[in-house]
Amino acid sequence: MSRIATNADGVPVANIKSQIKRNRQNEKRRVRNKGVRSELRTRIKSAEAAAGTDDEVETMREAMKRIDKAATKGVMHKNAASRQKSRLAKRIARTTS
Repeated sequence: MSRIATNADGVPVANIKSQIKRNRQNEKRRVRNKGVRSELRTRIKSAEAAAGTDDEVETMREAMKRIDKAATKGVMHKNAASRQKSRLAKRIARTTS
């Protein structure tokens, strides 16, 4: 007979208190980061859609701001944020010219 603790789905879970707490913290962070990443994708898509219109500058600024904020909060690495901003600027420049 197995003495491994399992949850309702039969998936093994930690027995150690600190690991149980760590799992709880990681789940909270995962859900929070999921929302931030989702909003990032939405802002980037709206900035690309607004390319060549009157709202281009404003939507691009908002997208860049959200990317910077995500990097500051630790949702993404600062180099990844820089790369995304660069690629976004290039895509918008290509569509406007």
